[in-house]
Amino acid sequence: MNQKMKFARMEMGMTQEQLANQVGATRQTIGLIEKGKYNPSLQLCIAIAKALNKTLNDLFWEEL
Repeated sequence: MNQKMKFARMEMGMTQEQLANQVGATRQTIGLIEKGKYNPSLQLCIAIAKALNKTLNDLFWEEL
């Protein structure tokens, strides 16, 4: 589950739909990423990080 991405999106005041439109994905894709049921491409990860003003590590790095 990607709570980091969800919290970052909510901090920006964005809906899943708004983020999806900004990064060229569907709302369903954003929802699946947030639920941990979809593994996005690196290109999509970069677009999401830029849209949320975060780094890839901020959003996608798993602490061991």
